[in-house]
Amino acid sequence: MLRIGCHLSSSKGFLAMGKTATKIGANTFQFFTRNPRGGSVKPLDLDDIKAFNQYAKENDIEKILAHAPYTLNACAKDEGLRKFAINTMKDDLSRIEYIPGTMYNFHPGSHVKQGVEIGIDYIAEALNQVLKEEQSTTVLLETMAGKGSEIGRNFEELRAIIDKVEFNHKLGICLDTCHIFDGGYDIVSDLDGVLRNFDEVIGLNRLKAIHINDSKNPIGSHKDRHEKIGDGNIGLDTFVRIINHEHLKSLPFYLETPNELDGYEYEIKLLRSKEIIHN
Repeated sequence: MLRIGCHLSSSKGFLAMGKTATKIGANTFQFFTRNPRGGSVKPLDLDDIKAFNQYAKENDIEKILAHAPYTLNACAKDEGLRKFAINTMKDDLSRIEYIPGTMYNFHPGSHVKQGVEIGIDYIAEALNQVLKEEQSTTVLLETMAGKGSEIGRNFEELRAIIDKVEFNHKLGICLDTCHIFDGGYDIVSDLDGVLRNFDEVIGLNRLKAIHINDSKNPIGSHKDRHEKIGDGNIGLDTFVRIINHEHLKSLPFYLETPNELDGYEYEIKLLRSKEIIHN
């Protein structure tokens, strides 16, 4: 069965997110670990987490995705900002361990005129301080659209980060359909070719999650503006191929389209109706 969900507000706790997911037909979801535009975080509610873990088990909710705040920039020029990123990631990962099977996704960051190589070195340095052999959580580098000085605008930059990390078996990739399309990868006309390229550079075994978003802009625009499924330049037919692709169909999909809950519910139903069931 298609494992699909959307981004939910964590303000009312994990059990509330789980019940919301079930209500709209989702069997996974994504949430911010803390204020996405800041860094503040609520104390852990272990009773809520315990109740959620039981609810998730009973309602087939798996592979939820924790998203780091946007303020995290592991390759910032300012040392204080890099330390903030490292401390935030350490804290997030310690908290996520209470929810088995959760993955942790973050934007690699922007080098801001320092150069790609320096940016990659800083990101790898941060991950080498954060990742632990004993952790159960897989940390995901997200593919980026390439706006400004973003790191991760192509598969080669992500591979370069992975190669510099000691415990890189704890690393995976979250592929954002809008981002890679805006970054110049033609998933509309050559999805198989893009996946072959991914496999050659990074390895499909590292692909752990997909942000499934249409794009307001044409291919190669480097803009990163999400659109509702089927209303953008990627189009519904491409998403039907994506969710049914032999190398992708077993992965969890997370909607980040510009929607309220009723919109997400519609998109989940739409994509489920396009799933090809093999007996």
